[in-house]
Amino acid sequence: MITRKIPSSGELLPVIGLGTYGAFDQKPATASYPALSDVLQMLLEGGGTVIDSSPMYGRAEQAAGELLTELKPRAKPFLATKVWTHGRQAGIDQMERSFQLLQTDRIDLMQIHNLVDWRIHLPVLRDWKAKGRIRYVGITHYSSYAFDEVEAALQAEQFDFLQINYALDDRGVEDKILPLCREKGVAVICNRPLGGGDLLSRLKGRPLPGWATEVGCTSWPQLALKFLVSNPAVTCVIPGTGNPKYMAENLKAGSGTLLSVSQRQELIRLVG
Repeated sequence: MITRKIPSSGELLPVIGLGTYGAFDQKPATASYPALSDVLQMLLEGGGTVIDSSPMYGRAEQAAGELLTELKPRAKPFLATKVWTHGRQAGIDQMERSFQLLQTDRIDLMQIHNLVDWRIHLPVLRDWKAKGRIRYVGITHYSSYAFDEVEAALQAEQFDFLQINYALDDRGVEDKILPLCREKGVAVICNRPLGGGDLLSRLKGRPLPGWATEVGCTSWPQLALKFLVSNPAVTCVIPGTGNPKYMAENLKAGSGTLLSVSQRQELIRLVG
């Protein structure tokens, strides 16, 4: 697995992680719940570490906490979640709940979700980082309409991480956001890395470029993820899945040869 440095610490992070939105909002009684354990095991044994969740993802934090406690994996996961509420005390209460649900006494990355009340939550996150309760502080958004607000926050304060939408067919961050993150030493996590589903539906049935196997890709999802990984500003991508088969496929995008500039440009032309 290819790794990238977290600029604020130099710690190496594997470039392929796991998003828990949707797929992990399940109870143990559901038929597909056991497959989530296989997904987590496959991620960690395949060299990935980042598991990203949020209080807004229904039962996802709790499911991840339950399953990781049962698995007792040898590889230590990099747990990332978010605070997503208004008000200082409400934020503290929500984050304390995340510790309980994830069954951990330390969260690797706490992010202010969609910049909700970020100026209020940031001092608390910095205090908890200083005390060792969390290791990194970040902000997130998932939509291009908020890029101006994201840019303003990055200019105003120093964060360890930004989680933002970036995909082969959603490249708005390339203009200002990614260069600013490189300038300010902010690690970047890509959410919605497969374009929210429409990208793959448009590519379905189309032949892969002739050079795909040379870079270790045998499917469009792998090429779409490798497109992101090949950008040096990207630290980690977090495709979401509850299917072990797709987890295995996603992991392959994090190894082998990165795409050249010309190969990336060809993919951009192919998706229009």
